[in-house]
Amino acid sequence: MTIPAKSVMRTDVFTVSPETTVAEAARCMLSHHVAAVPVVDPDNKPLGVVSEGDVMHHFGSHFQSKRAQWLRLLAEGETLAPEFLAEIRLNQQRVSEIMHPTVISSHENASLSDLSDLMMKEKIKRVLILRDGVLVGIVSRADVIRAVVEKLDDLLEPTD
Repeated sequence: MTIPAKSVMRTDVFTVSPETTVAEAARCMLSHHVAAVPVVDPDNKPLGVVSEGDVMHHFGSHFQSKRAQWLRLLAEGETLAPEFLAEIRLNQQRVSEIMHPTVISSHENASLSDLSDLMMKEKIKRVLILRDGVLVGIVSRADVIRAVVEKLDDLLEPTD
């Protein structure tokens, strides 16, 4: 029996716009306990994905040193606290600057087997589920594993 994506996908997908600040996106991920959020246009069509890794990447030493140099020039040589630099960066940078612009998606009737293969091939942790180009759900690796375990439990359940 094939399990379709629509039977396990989460439809309460938290999204952000390209103009959302990185700070707002990070707060969204934290408050909703998700590791990534789709970036969508006003019609809920996906433009990309921003993940915890994308946020962390932009706190690397290379990016911090460039930003710090620029801010030191503005501060006329005054030393700025690292916390201040991080806060400015989070509150000014937009999701569109750091998101992955490649949208890897599938449809509601795709089998979990197909979605699992897609995740492995593309080395991704979630697949956006679209209907006519519009985001309607998301299937993560955890959703696939949960469905497999539930199926196994059903098969192993004793019959009377």
